[in-house]
Amino acid sequence: MSEFVLVETIGSVRKLTLNRPEKLNAWNTPMRDQLITALEAAEADASVRAILLTGAGDRAFGAGQDLSESKGFDADRAESWMAEWKRLYNLFRLGSKPIVAALNGLAAGSAFQVSLLCDLRVAHAGVKMGQPEINSGIATVTGSWIMREFLGLARTIDLTLTGRMLDAQEAFSFGLISRLVDQDQVQSEALKLAEFLAEKPPVAMRLNRQRFAELTQAGFEDAMTAGVRIQREAYASGEPQAMMEKFLAVRAARKG
Repeated sequence: MSEFVLVETIGSVRKLTLNRPEKLNAWNTPMRDQLITALEAAEADASVRAILLTGAGDRAFGAGQDLSESKGFDADRAESWMAEWKRLYNLFRLGSKPIVAALNGLAAGSAFQVSLLCDLRVAHAGVKMGQPEINSGIATVTGSWIMREFLGLARTIDLTLTGRMLDAQEAFSFGLISRLVDQDQVQSEALKLAEFLAEKPPVAMRLNRQRFAELTQAGFEDAMTAGVRIQREAYASGEPQAMMEKFLAVRAARKG
């Protein structure tokens, strides 16, 4: 089986690297499943006190959903797809250990959401972040929930309906990027931050993260419930599949 998530232990930090650089680390089911396994293993390992999440290569943390996979979904698959995301997102929300994201490029769609589920984000000036799902015919549900938690409703409406991407400076000014550093310092600074958090008292860390999850639990559950309804309706209409096919065709023609 391909190794879509690389696992490395650096002292008390477990480094996880999304490893589909030729696809800009876009999600497919095997990569998501491997990340779930890696996060569960890190949570169960008492010697791990913090997690560092990044993407392979220097172009992307993650480009979001791999459209070549989701273009084949029907309404039933869209519903089970939401359940898979809920399982992954709960590992970020309910784990006891702090998570730092090292953003080495694009963070789009569900990868943007995952970066926001991390506790802190280190990035460089070339990073772009956002929720461009509307451009490929995907309705944004979990994305609108998490953006509203960070940005409020007005900015969430802007980013959801336009699909525009934020540059690093705007994202930093919005609080979406925690530390803005030179590109060649992203990995080292993110590791330093993870090591710093790993030294904090573990019970207090667990309880603080637990409380953050409690504060946002109602919105999260609502988003996941709504996501099943909305994605079933969207995929039953055939619009997402058609838009993804069009998007992929335009991209292939441009590369050709």
